Amino acid sequence: MKFGVVIRNMGPAATRDTLGACVQAVEEAGFDAAFVVDHLAIPPDQTEGSGGRYFEPLTTLAYFAALTRKIQLGISVLVFPYRPAVYLAKQVATLQELSGERLILGAGVGWMRPEFEALGVDPRKRGAITNETLEVVHQLFDNDVSAYDGTHIKFPEFVFAPRPARPPIWVGGAGPKAIERTIKWGDGYYPIGLQSGELAQVAAHLREESEKHGRSMPDLIVGGMIREGSPEPMIDRISAMKEAGANHYVLGLGRYADAATFRSGIERFAAEVMPKIA
Repeated sequence: MKFGVVIRNMGPAATRDTLGACVQAVEEAGFDAAFVVDHLAIPPDQTEGSGGRYFEPLTTLAYFAALTRKIQLGISVLVFPYRPAVYLAKQVATLQELSGERLILGAGVGWMRPEFEALGVDPRKRGAITNETLEVVHQLFDNDVSAYDGTHIKFPEFVFAPRPARPPIWVGGAGPKAIERTIKWGDGYYPIGLQSGELAQVAAHLREESEKHGRSMPDLIVGGMIREGSPEPMIDRISAMKEAGANHYVLGLGRYADAATFRSGIERFAAEVMPKIA
């Protein structure tokens, strides 16, 4: 199993120095990846815990790329309808090449309606826009020159360069639509909040759909929060998820006050939990 950590790119602890120290701690502790989240326009009644202070995720990962050498860098998850498809693909290609092809591209449809309104995007079309954007990302990364004529996205032929290897796409969400997107365009499926019993059912369904469509089984990603006290409950829980079919675990630390607190938490997890996941 591979292990990642979410670094809070929001709130009072999200400063240049703290973000930099945290991502370096993730690499030094032996994790496989560091993740950030995506919000661009938080309404005043949704600012508890962040104060509305959010760093844009792709720009933040560019900063992380300059400070690290080995770990993968991911978004958990990027809200695809918030960004024009060609611009999103250019940002992703640039970050993928300059990071040494270490990006993980999480993809989601979004949920916060006031944020959609602030960005001028119709939330009723978020699923359809996400689907076309996923198709566009695949097309651009597969071709030096291409055009697209969809319902929501249209562009004439242009040269897409640089064109590094397309980063793995982890589709976030729940339900049949998210699984359908994963089978069609994803390299991994990232459901939230599933127990190990439910996860086994999802894994079986993914395997069945993959075989039906003649493709390899997508990765299955789970996440959870760090817990105080004995590490045994976390070891048992993650082991059960691995047994159910998960092969990536993304750790969250909640609202840590500073980089020292963050480092202490992930180092304890790396020492007490990760080696015990058989």
